[in-house]
Amino acid sequence: MDAQELKNLTADAVVDARGTACPGPLLEAKRSMSKVPIQGLMEVLSSDASTKSDIPLWAEKVGHSYLGSIEDAGFWRIFVRRGK
Repeated sequence: MDAQELKNLTADAVVDARGTACPGPLLEAKRSMSKVPIQGLMEVLSSDASTKSDIPLWAEKVGHSYLGSIEDAGFWRIFVRRGK
């Protein structure tokens, strides 16, 4: 998805992990995914640059779909669709 498509998405859950160092954002995403319905969307907000690579790897490993990320004012918005 391109940046405009990502900006237009509405998340079922938003995980605000800004200001948290690795592995905090990933752990918060893992904990919060259970609140997202199957095929629902989670948005992770993170100021930790490593989250941009950690979330896609985790999503692929556990059966979710990484949709992409966009940079905002000092943080990233990372989008994942729940698989199972």
